[in-house]
Amino acid sequence: MRVGGDCPVKFSLQQTPRTAPVVLAGFCAFLNLFATQPILPLLAAIFHAGKAAVSLTVTAATLGVALAAPFAGRIADRVGRKRVIVWSVVMLGIATALSASASTLGWLVFWRFLQGLATPGVFGVTVAYINDEWPPERAASAVGAYVSGTVLGGFSGRVLSGILSESLNWRWMFVIFGVVNLAIAVLLAMGLPSERAGVHPHHSGFLRAAGAHLRNRRLLATYVCGFCVLFTMVALFTYVTFHLAAPPYRLGPRWLGSIFCVYLVGAVVTPWAGRGIDRIGHRKAVLGAAAMGVTGALITLAPGLGLILVGLTFCSCGVFIAQSAAVSYIGTVAEHSRALAVGLYVSFYYAGGSFGSSAPAWFWDAYGWSGCVGLIVFVQAALAGIAWFGWPRPILRTD
Repeated sequence: MRVGGDCPVKFSLQQTPRTAPVVLAGFCAFLNLFATQPILPLLAAIFHAGKAAVSLTVTAATLGVALAAPFAGRIADRVGRKRVIVWSVVMLGIATALSASASTLGWLVFWRFLQGLATPGVFGVTVAYINDEWPPERAASAVGAYVSGTVLGGFSGRVLSGILSESLNWRWMFVIFGVVNLAIAVLLAMGLPSERAGVHPHHSGFLRAAGAHLRNRRLLATYVCGFCVLFTMVALFTYVTFHLAAPPYRLGPRWLGSIFCVYLVGAVVTPWAGRGIDRIGHRKAVLGAAAMGVTGALITLAPGLGLILVGLTFCSCGVFIAQSAAVSYIGTVAEHSRALAVGLYVSFYYAGGSFGSSAPAWFWDAYGWSGCVGLIVFVQAALAGIAWFGWPRPILRTD
């Protein structure tokens, strides 16, 4: 339903949009983004490249997201969020399918970068769509459901990447993922309701609006939290594949993809976390999530594949809870240009992912997996400190 004039929108249970389309949007955004993680050792062998070089297939995608995110939000404010979401999924599907044509590592990195450029129109704009279309008392829960979709997408992308690359070919993996994205674009075009408020024009310029967001102390702290969140996730799951591909584990692509089954635990935890954030507040949620992240990272230092999987589960659940808290917090403190505010968050978030895929290489070369874990623990401690000092008091949603 489109609302005209200056009348405030009165939400009721019947007016609350269905969450299934936004869950699908989250799924497709993360299906492709980290699909090369479980096959990094395989790509290193195929292209005769080192760990830092093949990790660029992750860095390029996250860097593309970081660069495009603010512009996706601004475009969505001007032309409509549903339109941007649907067409971004279409472009993502095309770029993913074309990745199969890469004849060199450089070309694969190029296509991965284009995938990253298309992703913010799905990831960031959907979050802004939720914050505007859902009743305030239900927004965090809807974001939690959306993040569950991203968890399922990240899980499916990594697991299927390993299975398809070993059973068929890594090129066919990209073709199949591209077709899936195009099919989801059709479903979103049919099932995602148009915005009640239509487009969101703003009188201030892009730089003025962005500057206002960056001067908002709580928003800036939230952006740095996002940086730490994805840094942790990408560093953890990029370099654990090298750890588990080496002796004594010697896991192949299929089994390396299977370790991402821990994502299923995150899919269960995040909807509960969204409801918990509504009750206890965002700051406490982040502090608890950081404690889980530190504990999980340290457990991965233990010998034995079972304990490593337990540690990965703890750490990934902490990351998903922190992500839900940070994203939903934006809706409470952004005073204007909400899609741009989310776009800036996505830029910081994926800049953290870019550093998380490259910076640990130095620690790996010097100290191996234990060096990477030490870096992850430091970043999680920084996350807790930023939430404590940057969010001086919790902001709770009320009915």
